[in-house]
Amino acid sequence: MIRNVAILIANDLAIAFKNKTLYLVLFIPLFVFVVLQLVDGNRANAQKIKIGLIEHARYTPALLQNLRSAERVFTISWFTDQADAQRWLKEKNGDGVLIPSAGQADSSTLIVLAKASFQTLAIVEGVSELQRVLEGKSKSWISEIRSLQEDGIQQKMLPTWILMLVLLVGFIVMPAQVAEEKEKQLLLGLLQTPISEVEWLLAKVALGMILIAVAALLLQLMAGVDFNLVSGWSYFAFLMIGGFCFSAFGILVGFLCQTQASARTLGVLFYLPHLLPSALSDFSQELTKVAPLIPSYPFYEPVKSILLEGAGLFEFPVQWLTLFGIGVFTLFLSHRLMKKRWLM
Repeated sequence: MIRNVAILIANDLAIAFKNKTLYLVLFIPLFVFVVLQLVDGNRANAQKIKIGLIEHARYTPALLQNLRSAERVFTISWFTDQADAQRWLKEKNGDGVLIPSAGQADSSTLIVLAKASFQTLAIVEGVSELQRVLEGKSKSWISEIRSLQEDGIQQKMLPTWILMLVLLVGFIVMPAQVAEEKEKQLLLGLLQTPISEVEWLLAKVALGMILIAVAALLLQLMAGVDFNLVSGWSYFAFLMIGGFCFSAFGILVGFLCQTQASARTLGVLFYLPHLLPSALSDFSQELTKVAPLIPSYPFYEPVKSILLEGAGLFEFPVQWLTLFGIGVFTLFLSHRLMKKRWLM
C-alpha cells in the first residue's frame, strides 16, 4: 500500500512538473518576497521628500528654517498659488504641499494625493522629527492633512478591484479558453471553414472586452459608485482600451501553451507581476520606479486618477497609445503563431 501511494505521489509530481504547476510553488513565494522587499520604505538610501510651498504665504519661521536646512531629506519647490501647487501634486511631481492653516497660528495644513500612502507617512514623520529635535514636545507644525482623492475605502479600493478584474480575464480566463480550443483541436476545425485567423482573433478580443465590461459594471452597481458624464465616459473608454490590451495579451499567452493546465499556470505567472507592483505603488518609492515598466501601470494610474480625482480622458494620451500598441503587437504575434499552427 505504501509503495502504491509513493508511486502515485511521484506520478502526480511528474504531471505537475510537466504542466508547469510546480513552478507556481517556487515562483509565488519568491515573487512575494521581492515585492515585500520593495514595499519596505525603511531604507537608508530613501529618496528625498518633495515638498511644495506657496510664495508670499506666512509659514512658521522655524518650519521654513528647518525644511531648508534638512536638504538631505526634503526638496522644496515654490509656487505662486495653491492651484499651481495642487496641479504639480496631481501630476505626481511631488509628495505633498504645505499651506498655512486658516485661523491657527504657527501651524500648516498638509495636502497630499492620498492620506493612506507612503509619501504622507514620510512627510509627517520627517516634519515631526525635525520639530522634536528643535523644540521637543510642542504643538505640531502640521495641524491637518487633506487629501485630493476620495477618502471612502470603497471608492479608494475600486481602481485596484477593477485592475484585478481586467487582469483576471486577460491572464486567467482568455489563456485557458485559447488553450482548450487548441487542446481539443477545435481551433484547427474552425480554421478549415471560411473563418480566417483575423476573424477568430477579433472575436476572442471582443469576448474579453465584453467580459471585462460586464464584470466591471456589475462591481460598480453593487458598490453604488456614481459618475458624472465626463468621468464616466473617460473611465469606460480606458476600460475598453485596457480590455483590448490585456485580452490580446492573454490570447498570446494561450498560444504559448498546449494544455489548459499549463495555460492557467503561465497566466498566474503573468497575473501577479502585473497586479502587485501597480496596486502597491502608492506604498513604496521603489515600486513607484518599477511599476511604470509594467504594462498594467498605464491602465491602473489613469483609471485611479479618473475615479478618485475626476481626471479626463485626454490627460493620458501616452497611456492610451501604450495600451493600444501592446494590444496590436500581441495580436500580431498571435496571428503569426496561428499561421504556423503553433502547438496545434
